[in-house]
Amino acid sequence: MGKVWFVGAGPGDPELITVKGQRLLREAGAILYAGSLVSEACTLWAGEGCDIADSKGMTLEDITAWLIEKAAQHDTVIRLQTGDPSLYGALIEMLQPLDAAGVESEVVAGVSSAFASMAAASESMTLPEVTQTVILTRVEGRTPMPEGESLRELAQHKTTICMFLSITLLHKVREELLAAGWADDDKILVVQKASWPGEEKVVYGTIANIREKCRSEKIAAQAMIVASPTLGARDWQELKKSKLYDASFTHRFRKAEV
Repeated sequence: MGKVWFVGAGPGDPELITVKGQRLLREAGAILYAGSLVSEACTLWAGEGCDIADSKGMTLEDITAWLIEKAAQHDTVIRLQTGDPSLYGALIEMLQPLDAAGVESEVVAGVSSAFASMAAASESMTLPEVTQTVILTRVEGRTPMPEGESLRELAQHKTTICMFLSITLLHKVREELLAAGWADDDKILVVQKASWPGEEKVVYGTIANIREKCRSEKIAAQAMIVASPTLGARDWQELKKSKLYDASFTHRFRKAEV
């Protein structure tokens, strides 16, 4: 049997896949990519004669059966997933059948759309004495949230919150943030198709008006929502600086200047 690699394709820009991911694509005998989310351009690195298929119409059982079948035919088989495989990627659900079939597997990390979204807006998730914590979550929809993980409960920490798979629930985002103590005029960021060449949209608004702004931009899918006390810090007149680069701060690579 060959080996199945779960490769994070990154957020959309084909150049944001890792060097290791590119190498594996070139070596692969078969590639199954998530066509509804992963740019087909990521398969440009595939070798001649590679068996390439799109999984957007497949069930979980179809996907795992395909991977097991191809692992019997090729040394290297790739499941190419959007962003990073460990985030909302049904990774464990696919690994278990492979384990049961005795198929070796490995995961290659990818750039998450959460990070690509902040990069698109030139924003920082963390700032000294503002927030040092990032929450990656989603708003409850068809998939229920575990106890203690509602947006209302998480938002009470007033940290950076990146909300996946929730763009159609902006009304609920507002309701939950306000209930957690945020204000209607607090900034919020929405990025659709972060890093996708020619398709990326960056929209700023407030908790009160972001839903209407997204409607105006026709954003209804493939978008990241970010609520954070750090948004807009580039324009702040006063900013607490990192101790790492402070001349008066000593660490193991540099002594403080007297």
